[in-house]
Amino acid sequence: MSETKKPFELIVPKEKKVPFILSIPHCGTAFPTELKQTYNQSLISAPDDTDWFLEILYDFAEEMGITIIKAKYSRWVIDLNRTPENQSLYNDGRIITSLCPTTDFLGNMIYRSQEDIPNKAEIQRRLDSYYWPYHNQIDLLLKNYKSDFGKVLFWDAHSIRRNVKTIQENPFPDLILGNNDQKTSGVEYIDIALENLSSGTFEITHNTPFKGGFITRSKGDPSQNIHALQLEMCKDLYMTSNETEYDPIKARSVKKMLKKTFNHLIVALNA
Repeated sequence: MSETKKPFELIVPKEKKVPFILSIPHCGTAFPTELKQTYNQSLISAPDDTDWFLEILYDFAEEMGITIIKAKYSRWVIDLNRTPENQSLYNDGRIITSLCPTTDFLGNMIYRSQEDIPNKAEIQRRLDSYYWPYHNQIDLLLKNYKSDFGKVLFWDAHSIRRNVKTIQENPFPDLILGNNDQKTSGVEYIDIALENLSSGTFEITHNTPFKGGFITRSKGDPSQNIHALQLEMCKDLYMTSNETEYDPIKARSVKKMLKKTFNHLIVALNA
């Protein structure tokens, strides 16, 4: 299968499969061969705005029977968590990068020149090649797991710098659980997640300042027993203080908290 046909990696547990899907849409760092030269080469060697090392932080999930889907390509190619029409999910004045970003969150131009910025036809090609395959795979998994188990939980994993002043002036809290004001998940699963995520020393907020992106909002349908939650976390919880490298010692307590949360959610799903 060519690289444009499979822009994600899917890890399906061979045994002990549970109705729980973990999505990591912003961990990708690759650039398709046909696009690589159009970017500022000094930036794409370590593309900023990447949700660095979440695939390592959540590497326990497969052993719990959770299915994992993670992006291969950088969100600078196309952002899997934006609406396909590039509509803003917030109207409070914050800066949100677009479906096919032209700058990073700090406002730096990511393309080599203005001529390299994708036009309407190129954006559509990227939707077809990289965006819809990811979403369609999730939809297929949700359909199959709902059929097999009667219910399914979807967890969209994200991380962010502690300070992004183009989004908000103040530092972000440690953890932000989003479910679009309880529209994407049943209250039972929201309460379990909040209780376990807040059981340690981490500061957690609910739907503030993030309510969940397009993935969470488009997949969750609690009326059909499909429950979707987004967790945003600050990178310095599991990375070095300057947010450049994975810190296994700092990550240990975060992993413990996440695993505890997932265990309780799986118990509820099996009830």
